[in-house]
Amino acid sequence: MGVKRRVKRYFLGIAYLSLLVFIIFSGNKSYSISTTNTNGVKSVQSSQIVQKVERIKKVFSTKEISLNGPKGMIEFKGTLTGYGPDCEGCGGRVGCYPNQDVRNGNIYFNDKGYGTIRILAADKSIPCGSIIRIDNFKFNNYKPLYGIVLDRGSAIVGLTMDLLYSSEKDTEVIGRNYNINFTVERWGW
Repeated sequence: MGVKRRVKRYFLGIAYLSLLVFIIFSGNKSYSISTTNTNGVKSVQSSQIVQKVERIKKVFSTKEISLNGPKGMIEFKGTLTGYGPDCEGCGGRVGCYPNQDVRNGNIYFNDKGYGTIRILAADKSIPCGSIIRIDNFKFNNYKPLYGIVLDRGSAIVGLTMDLLYSSEKDTEVIGRNYNINFTVERWGW
């Protein structure tokens, strides 16, 4: 084998190695996210390839939610209230697919990635199936609470989320909570 050929292979090998190192260190990372569901059981949410390091974008209006939500995780401050399936104007089924009947007190949804989580009603700027992390919520002892948007409501507009309870009477304990941190971790189904 000639010297030229060995030098060519050497530099070709260096080029491939450099490309591999570039790909590895360019921000592509594989990670696993785990949380605990409402019963305190750990569950794996997802394992995925992330192209770039994602930053959570803070937004301040429903227009910004619609623009930035599909691009990655977003965070906003808003109001948290509660509702029951027997509220005035409620039909007992959630408004989003799979139109779960919640009149039997079933206020949870079993999501494939997030496990058993609470049902939320949200503004139409956040699509059905979105996973929301709720922080700074004193009723939950300031521990994060995960919910899935499966309902709408005429009174749920803007930066307000409505947490489903077994009955309207049960919502008296929650009242109206302001300056709650909401993070949209999954955008729709």
